[in-house]
Amino acid sequence: MEQKNNTLLIYTLLYFAFLYIPVLFLPIFSFNDANYMSFPLSGFTTEHYEEMWAKTNLHKALWASIKVGVVASVVSTTIALFAAKAFARYKFRGQNISYGAIMIPFLIPEIILAVAILVIWLSLGFKLGLVPVTLGHILFCTPFAMLILIARIEGFDFSLEEASRDLGENAWGTFYRVSLPLYLPGIIASLLLSFIISFDEFVLAFFLTGSDATLPMYMWAQMRFIQKLPHVLALGAVIIVFTTFIVLLAFWLRNLGQGKEKAEFGIKIHE
Repeated sequence: MEQKNNTLLIYTLLYFAFLYIPVLFLPIFSFNDANYMSFPLSGFTTEHYEEMWAKTNLHKALWASIKVGVVASVVSTTIALFAAKAFARYKFRGQNISYGAIMIPFLIPEIILAVAILVIWLSLGFKLGLVPVTLGHILFCTPFAMLILIARIEGFDFSLEEASRDLGENAWGTFYRVSLPLYLPGIIASLLLSFIISFDEFVLAFFLTGSDATLPMYMWAQMRFIQKLPHVLALGAVIIVFTTFIVLLAFWLRNLGQGKEKAEFGIKIHE
């Protein structure tokens, strides 16, 4: 058994090394005093970060990505919350088909989804811009949000809701006072992960964005010029740190106090 555990540990370390060691070179080269990514390093400098923050177009792209990410995360999490509760609590005709329909954007290639939205949007006579990008991100983020929320809600003791209703609380009051506090860590985790998925998404933005470029589109445009590569590396390093923190926070929140909260609500209801 011990040998098996050691083998699994070695495999896990090698797997994570394969995934993340190449990514770690990006912050290293972001401090390199040169326009090229190569060893040995030419010197240490923070000028690339100063140059990054001085870019007006970067600020516009960042604000566009934040707007799209906030709207996409809120809408997709709202849709996913009601869908996840329905799938976790009820059994109904066409449940598997409904579940598969929500998961389709998660399963099909992004480029197909992007082309489909592009064709439909232009055929309706609308202009490209942040609106179709946001709609595409909502479609793409909703399956992720639902998976997170189903994992949270499946362990929920629905007898707590029944007890609340028996004590005279209405449906919305039960949801607000009983269900929502227990769902809240999963909801926040869903909001954070959906925002990060939208914030980092490139393919949909590439096809659907107009003159208002999102941050990934800005980085793509800058990488065509070698002299602009250093500040793009600095921006990439900041995004890596920010994304890693948000993802770790989201997964921590997803499982936060799940058993403890249920016990506390059960005690309050019985009292």
